[in-house]
Amino acid sequence: MPKKHILETNQEAWPKQEAKPQKKERPQSQKELQLEEFENYLIIQNMSENTIRSYRYAIRQFFQLYPELTYSNLQLYKLYLLEHYKPRTINLRIHALNCFLNYTEWPDSPIIQVRIQQKAFLEHVISEGDYEYLKARLLSDEEYLYYFLVRFMASTGARVSEVIQFTVEDVKNGFKDIYSKDNKIRRIYVPAALQKDTIQWLKQIERLSGDIFLNPSGDRISPGGIRRQLKKLAIRYNLDEKVVYPHSFRHRFAKNFIESCSDITLLSNLLGHESIETTRIYLRRSSSEQKAIINQVVDW
Repeated sequence: MPKKHILETNQEAWPKQEAKPQKKERPQSQKELQLEEFENYLIIQNMSENTIRSYRYAIRQFFQLYPELTYSNLQLYKLYLLEHYKPRTINLRIHALNCFLNYTEWPDSPIIQVRIQQKAFLEHVISEGDYEYLKARLLSDEEYLYYFLVRFMASTGARVSEVIQFTVEDVKNGFKDIYSKDNKIRRIYVPAALQKDTIQWLKQIERLSGDIFLNPSGDRISPGGIRRQLKKLAIRYNLDEKVVYPHSFRHRFAKNFIESCSDITLLSNLLGHESIETTRIYLRRSSSEQKAIINQVVDW
């Protein structure tokens, strides 16, 4: 009788393995589906990625703390925010939740935001002297990318998220149209001097089209990357880190504009403010300017 091959013998002895049941994907809950639909609603409303991310975080935070959407839970959430966050953050979370309530056709009143007392002065605004010094150092060190980033923010009044969207074509046109979340168009102008210098720089680096502000990988530079690099530059040039950040240059634009042209309505439109009251803060002096005046005037 012929011998069976050892492998055949062992295979006969092995127990048959039962097929493992495949893991079933957990079906989405009604709440998760609702949140997903809400995000799609925000996209349709032309909300920015940052706004959608912020709204999503606020809604998920609420439901993690309070599983049911009730009036009492909304009030409890507001109390939670008051205990853990600053007024501006509180109002951002409340605004997000009110947007969600509006989407769900909530029958009761929305959550009332907290009042923020306006300061009588502007804080953490780069001075004209420090701005000019920073530009000069960036130029002498051949830091052309950040030289032009800083100039764009301070000469156009654009937000950092808007500046990074500028293309070669926009510079040649002398303006860029930005579409807001409510489908309004805001035109950001490139002043003639900045346009001339930028076109010359773009020719030198052979950038013929597309985004003008790119990172070393060749991708569009990010606002976070700009903030981190500005902090490093402030340390390198011995400047106050508190005033060297993207929005500080937008403040500088507004301060310079209002001092040269008293048309606050035009400034409000250029900055894209929903209310002229927001723009009125630029009629106030910065805290450093107030201190300088006090030191000059008060000698008693």
